[in-house]
Amino acid sequence: MDKKILIALRGDEVAPRFDLATEALMVTLTDQGEIVDRKSLLLAHASGDDLCDLALGRDASGVVCGAIEEEYYHYLRWKRVDVLDSVAGPVEDVLRALAGGTLRAGDVLFPREG
Repeated sequence: MDKKILIALRGDEVAPRFDLATEALMVTLTDQGEIVDRKSLLLAHASGDDLCDLALGRDASGVVCGAIEEEYYHYLRWKRVDVLDSVAGPVEDVLRALAGGTLRAGDVLFPREG
């Protein structure tokens, strides 16, 4: 069964804070980890409530984000949405980890200097 995942963005990276994101990427993954659909979404303004509504309205089974307020985290979990929080890095690296099934909460995917 395909999974829809919403990724809170700021530019080409995971947004540092869920409630300050004005962009999102909605991806659909097959059980084999293939991305079969990808949609960029813009919000009129930054709002954790709007991002939650967007995730639920699009039937997302998961959310990937940076820091998230406890209120939003518990609300999404109550609605049976998996939350991978404290994730940082470029969106393409996050997508590779998602597709490979290796993305975990707290992952920092920025390349190391030196």
